[in-house]
Amino acid sequence: MLNIIFEEISPSMFKIFDLALQLNGYPLKKAKLKLQTIIAVPNENFDDFNEQRKKEIVNFHLNNNAFYKELAHIDSYQNWSDLPVLSKRHLQRPLSERLSNGFSLKNIYTNKTSGSSGDPMVFARDKFSHALTWADITRRFLWYKIDFNHSYQGRFYGMPLNFLDNKKIRIKDFFSRRYRFTIFDLSDKALEKILSKFQKNKFDYINGYTTNVVLMAKYLQKNNKVLVDICPSLKACVVTSEMLFEEDRILLEKQLGVPIVNEYGSAELGVIAFENSDGEWQINTETLFVEILDEKNQPVPYGKEGRIIITSLYNKANPFIRYEVGDYGILDEKSTPNKPILKKLIGRTSDIAILPSGKKSPGMTFYSITKKIFGDDGNVKEFIIKQVETDVFEIEYTSETTLNTFEITKIEKIFETYLEPNLKYIFIRKEKLERGKSGKLKQFKSYL
Repeated sequence: MLNIIFEEISPSMFKIFDLALQLNGYPLKKAKLKLQTIIAVPNENFDDFNEQRKKEIVNFHLNNNAFYKELAHIDSYQNWSDLPVLSKRHLQRPLSERLSNGFSLKNIYTNKTSGSSGDPMVFARDKFSHALTWADITRRFLWYKIDFNHSYQGRFYGMPLNFLDNKKIRIKDFFSRRYRFTIFDLSDKALEKILSKFQKNKFDYINGYTTNVVLMAKYLQKNNKVLVDICPSLKACVVTSEMLFEEDRILLEKQLGVPIVNEYGSAELGVIAFENSDGEWQINTETLFVEILDEKNQPVPYGKEGRIIITSLYNKANPFIRYEVGDYGILDEKSTPNKPILKKLIGRTSDIAILPSGKKSPGMTFYSITKKIFGDDGNVKEFIIKQVETDVFEIEYTSETTLNTFEITKIEKIFETYLEPNLKYIFIRKEKLERGKSGKLKQFKSYL
């Protein structure tokens, strides 16, 4: 019955994406007007404009957020360099303790980070900030003639597998003009079904995790197929959340037959950098302030590697001020204050788990799993999942208290749902987890 209703009603007849945000209390029209005023700031005035925005958001949280004031150890804004650099660990406290005065679950947007860095966290945005984030995202997609109100998306993201949550996300996807593919099994058989869907539907673009789209491209290559021949309506492919290596870009361009757009972002901040039509990874200066710092929290020159530190300039609900996202990167020498270019992102890549049945599960599968496993209690701080044998996974974690039998059983059941039965899990609590040379955790490792 639900499918029949969906077929009879075409959301492309309306500006359904914009309408859905507005009906849920997100002031999109106001946000779009604000975005236009930001974009209109002349280049020569941008430094002063930025300093004013930084001062305003810091003073707001100092005056309205006891949690941030305690971290900052100052009463008012004086020097940017005096402010602490925050990590996810600083924010791993119940959300109620981190909200600013005047904000509650009734007037904010909340979500969880994926935990892909090993640090899961619940975060919040005030409704105006959330609307502004989406206004900026939709503007960038329009660079490639992708309109969220009308363009149909083939989505390669995680999804809940239990019946009720699955139906909820399917309905949400329908009204967001997108179809979500199941990415927890990307075997040849599953990929053939995905291609069949592309053949039957007029998808305008693909959006999803790099690893998953690359797996599909390899399948296309093996079968001497090009996706745009199967789905001629396809215009672009936006990959996100994982590193896009040059050889993978070449493969994707060849096997998909459309422009490949590289996006860098995070759930808590939105788009951090988005590839423009000149092939540059243009950093978001509309809603964010991005710094590249050394290990002593000092800015590094353009062209030098450092830690990526980000400030959300409009989020009043939850302070993200000088927030360390966990990645290392390099700003291009041709960067300017109002148009910084990310020359290189030094981040993790995801391995692929090959299970006893032959099923292949990308590392991003584990990111989706962790969103269900770890809640808002802040107990588990970091984790690494290691595939040490085909059917054996070691889960190393740091926590305030050891996971009990009930929690472990719950985790194992969730893994069984997303992966397959009869796998073995070994839980190892550690004081400290091993990090890579970049200083970042790789949340999934395969030792096969």
